[in-house]
Amino acid sequence: MTTRTGRESGPNPPGDSAAARVAPRIVFIAAAAALGGFLFGYDSAVINGAVTGIQHDFNVGSGTTGFVVAAALPGAAAGAIAGGWMADRIGRIRAMQIAAVLFIISGIGSMFAFQPWDLTIWRILGGFAIGIASVIGPAYIAEVSPPAFRGRLTSFQQLAIVLGIAISALVNYLINQWAGGTNTDHLGGLAAWRWMLGAEVIPAILYGVLSTMIPESPRFLVANGEDDRAREVLAEVEGTHANVADRIAEIRDQLAGEVKPKLADLLTPSRKNLLAVVWIGIGLSVLQQFVGINVIFYYSSLLWQSVGIDTSNSLLISMISAAVNIAGTVVAMALVDRIGRRPLLLIGSVGMAVTLGLCAWMFSYGTHANGKTTLPKAQGVTALLGANAYVFFFAMSWGVVVWVLLGEMFPNRIRAVALSVAASAQWLANWLVTVSFPSLSRWSLAGAYSLYAIAAAVSIPFVYYLVRETKGKTLESMG
Repeated sequence: MTTRTGRESGPNPPGDSAAARVAPRIVFIAAAAALGGFLFGYDSAVINGAVTGIQHDFNVGSGTTGFVVAAALPGAAAGAIAGGWMADRIGRIRAMQIAAVLFIISGIGSMFAFQPWDLTIWRILGGFAIGIASVIGPAYIAEVSPPAFRGRLTSFQQLAIVLGIAISALVNYLINQWAGGTNTDHLGGLAAWRWMLGAEVIPAILYGVLSTMIPESPRFLVANGEDDRAREVLAEVEGTHANVADRIAEIRDQLAGEVKPKLADLLTPSRKNLLAVVWIGIGLSVLQQFVGINVIFYYSSLLWQSVGIDTSNSLLISMISAAVNIAGTVVAMALVDRIGRRPLLLIGSVGMAVTLGLCAWMFSYGTHANGKTTLPKAQGVTALLGANAYVFFFAMSWGVVVWVLLGEMFPNRIRAVALSVAASAQWLANWLVTVSFPSLSRWSLAGAYSLYAIAAAVSIPFVYYLVRETKGKTLESMG
């Protein structure tokens, strides 16, 4: 994707009844595109219910388990880079359809995997689809939405991601119950964990079908000289009241004014270091992952089973955590433009540091016998409450706000490339946390959560001293 330097469209006049009449169609278009975000969240988190089944059936240790679970993340990093290229070369809709096909292949392959190595390949392929969906959805929704609806509609992507995480937890729980109570029990001749991984084929097919029912981005059409089709799309999404000729001219002006930033543009004049704002963006991305949030969404079933909770109840707990994640995301969406980015981050950092520290303290009471860890009842309940409070504090702050800041904090001339560098750092940090947790948990659950609590504590002075508030500022003022 390239950086916009042209003017932004103003909102439609308040009370514009024509704009209101096209809203249902726009909602459908945005929801269809955001289904890629749903699959992003679903595919990322569905592995949570399958972890112990994979360990049991393939007889693998913590190191291999971490590698298999984390395999989707380097694929996602590659897919995010390829997704921008595909969007500009073959169009947003074709890129969505390719992602849908890759999700389907990954789901089927994972369902019938026969060794850890081929499961890893299918996970990487699914990760590649995640990466494509992570860049195509927000870009497409922003480009096709009328200005009056753009802010609300672009938030569909993040909401879809957390819904995908929640639905994956629900599906895992239901499949586990139908199979008999453990993810190694069989259902229709296959272990339950295989059905968990294969179930994503259903929303992937729906994503592919819906992508044939929505229009191509008018921005892509104008860039490729298809002005007549662009006019039809603009009339469809903005209504016949819209001045389509002016909108076409505006898009053409924006395209003419765009620059393609290079990695060298991220360097200081001496060319010896990255610009400070780039380091801050990387720091936000890395800290967002180093607080360990994806341990909850990738490993919570393994975590709670390791402290004596059975498979069914551990999956139920994962479902509760996913619901808490949705609630926190809704709070963040409601507050981010009211109280600002920095206050939300600081509130979240303090809350995460306290709740992660509480979890580490509770896990220190664990006793080991016969290869299992057990917690006293009071400490177990406290750890459970602390973990869900942690999820809420993350979701209402760092889960949403970091992505908002990364889209706002960089100067126009470097925004696209700086965002890609920061996002790549986030995928790498996510991979490090994900691949290391099984081994860390075998060493010490209290130690692992102490490390995440330290990262949350470090994020407090990082935000206070280094992160600028972007609320109410234009993108052009970010220098």
